Amino acid sequence: MLNLRVLEPVDYLVIGHITRDLVDGSSQLGGTAVYAGLTARALGLRVGIVTSWGAELALGVLRQIPIASLPAEASTTFENISTPLGRVQVVHQVALNLHLNLVPDPWRSAVIVHLAPVAREVDPTLVRNFPNALLGVTPQGWLRSMDEQGHVSVCEWPESSFVLQRAGAAVVSLEDVAGDENRIEEMASSCRILAVTEGESGARLYWNGDVRRFRPPKVTEVDSTGAGDIFAAAFFVRLYTTRDPWEAARFANQLAACSVTRPSLEGIPTPEEIQECMVEVF
Repeated sequence: MLNLRVLEPVDYLVIGHITRDLVDGSSQLGGTAVYAGLTARALGLRVGIVTSWGAELALGVLRQIPIASLPAEASTTFENISTPLGRVQVVHQVALNLHLNLVPDPWRSAVIVHLAPVAREVDPTLVRNFPNALLGVTPQGWLRSMDEQGHVSVCEWPESSFVLQRAGAAVVSLEDVAGDENRIEEMASSCRILAVTEGESGARLYWNGDVRRFRPPKVTEVDSTGAGDIFAAAFFVRLYTTRDPWEAARFANQLAACSVTRPSLEGIPTPEEIQECMVEVF
C-alpha cells in the first residue's frame, strides 16, 4: 500500500530509492531522491518523492516533503569500504522496483520529472509518460551491476539510447562510467543536453554540437557525498526556469561546490548560497 500523505500537485517529481547508507558504523539517509528532493525544495519548488524503502530510519529532514512509498522489507542499503586499491561499494539490500502505477495522479503533471535510479530500480519506460515535463535523468543506477556478494561495478546500459533520446537533459559523472570517454561521447550523441560532473574539476556540458567546461570555485572539501545529486537538481531547475543550458551548468556547478564544504545532508544549499550563485560572474 502506498503512503500518500499529500495529494496536492508538485512542481518537481523525483523517482528513485531513498537509501540507507552505512558510514563509519552508523546509518544515515541517502540516495539521489533525498539530495535532489531537498535541493529542489531549497530552490522554492513543491517536491514529491516516489520511492520504496523499509523505513529503518526516521525521515527527519524529509518530513516536509510528501512521499509516495511502496513499503519494502528493507531499504536499498549501500556501504562504501576503503581498500588499498580504492573504494569498494557494496549493496546489502535492494528495495522494490518503481513503475508508473506508483505515481499519484496529481503528481503526473509536475513540470520537472527527475528519474533517479540508484540500483536499477526505476522502470526506464517511464520516459514515455511525462510528455509535458522537463524530463531529467541521472542514469547512475542503470550503469551499476551487483555480483552475488553485492559488490558494485560499472555495467552496460542496453536502454541508453531509448532513455536519453526521450530525456530533456541528463547528468552523469565520470565515475559512473569508470572514466570511459567513449561512453560519454555515445551518451552525448543520444541526448539533447548532457552534463558530465568531474568532481573537483567541475563539469562539462554537451549541447547543440558544442561542449563547454565549468570550473568550480576553490573551496575546502569536507565531504563530497551528494554533490552530484545537488548539481543535478540545481541544473534541472535552473534549466527549466532560464531555458539556458550554459547558465544552468554554471549555477549547478557553483552550488555543488558549496555543498562539499559541509558533511552529507548539511551540504544542501542555503538561501544565502542560492542567492550568491544566482549572480552571473563574468
